[in-house]
Amino acid sequence: MNILVLNSGSSSLKYKLFRGSKVLESGLIDRIGLENGDAKNHNEAVKKVLLHLEIGKINAIGHRVVHGGEKYKDPVKINAKVIKEIKNLCELAPLHNPPNLAGILACQKYLPKVSQVAVFDTAFHQTLPEKAFLYGLPYKYYSKLGIRRYGFHGTSHKYVTHEAIKMLKKKNAKVVTVHLGNGSSIAASKGGKSVDTSMGFTPLEGLIMGTRCGDLDPAIVFYLQEKLKIDTDKIDEILNKESGLKGLSGISSDMRKIYALSKKGNKRALLMIEILGYRIAKYVGAYTAVLNGLDAIVFTAGMGEKAFYVRKKACGYLKHLGLKLDNSKNRRNALKIHASGSKVKVFVIPTNEELQISREVREVVKQKGKIVKK
Repeated sequence: MNILVLNSGSSSLKYKLFRGSKVLESGLIDRIGLENGDAKNHNEAVKKVLLHLEIGKINAIGHRVVHGGEKYKDPVKINAKVIKEIKNLCELAPLHNPPNLAGILACQKYLPKVSQVAVFDTAFHQTLPEKAFLYGLPYKYYSKLGIRRYGFHGTSHKYVTHEAIKMLKKKNAKVVTVHLGNGSSIAASKGGKSVDTSMGFTPLEGLIMGTRCGDLDPAIVFYLQEKLKIDTDKIDEILNKESGLKGLSGISSDMRKIYALSKKGNKRALLMIEILGYRIAKYVGAYTAVLNGLDAIVFTAGMGEKAFYVRKKACGYLKHLGLKLDNSKNRRNALKIHASGSKVKVFVIPTNEELQISREVREVVKQKGKIVKK
């Protein structure tokens, strides 16, 4: 079965065509809707992808959809009802769900007979218990408005969690996954099921990220508005686009540039690495308590897979758990970076969200194709 996986961003369209776990084709349509871009809109972008591929070879299409709310705990075959739900959820993910939906509608137009499946970023975290996902607000805001912790990066966390379980050979393994990129999040899982995660109602909560502030006293928002005489749009811009590594370091949102200056003794760069390692360790420590123990930590995504100096800082705070890091393996970005005798395993597992999506699409299509005996 050949499965096309589409990841529609606000101004980009990534695609991979899978046969099993083998990638047959892959590519990127960039700067959609922008000056000198590759396409005017997502409809045109999808058309370009399909013209490049042999359409007859596509048996199913999988779409990454960022927000599934509480409605979707699993991937689902797309129909009119699902499209309506994704549209309704645009208010919870205004930057992500609309382009995801645009990709779906374009595929319906050009390949109306090919099965399409939505794989939701929030789905993996739908196993969180109420004690983990509720905020300390009046309950009516949850029941009427759906304000709760949803969590994101679910496809990535799910993929690396299950890869870690395979290596541990322990079905009920207690694992903390650390997804570090421009957007970053941490998740705690037991037996492959998410029990807590750092991102919340939106992807703004949690770790300090490339340009996002992460955890923040909400009263700071009111203080800034009063002192700077600014509106909510400007506050949103500060918290989402001017903060994080970029704002705190005063250097860049790119950790590689920060690290390059840290080697020259730049104090703000050194402080930024220290802060990020510290925050990661705080979450890992909290989640170890939630899990009542810890079998493994997994680092993944761009920074998680490459920034050995951040991993070293974070793991340095966790020696009390019996964690011993092998500095040589860590610097080489090896698969297993813990030292011999470490009570907690530490893995560096490259994420593969597209492969995870293709696997889930295959299962949904197979299930739909089964004849149920009455």
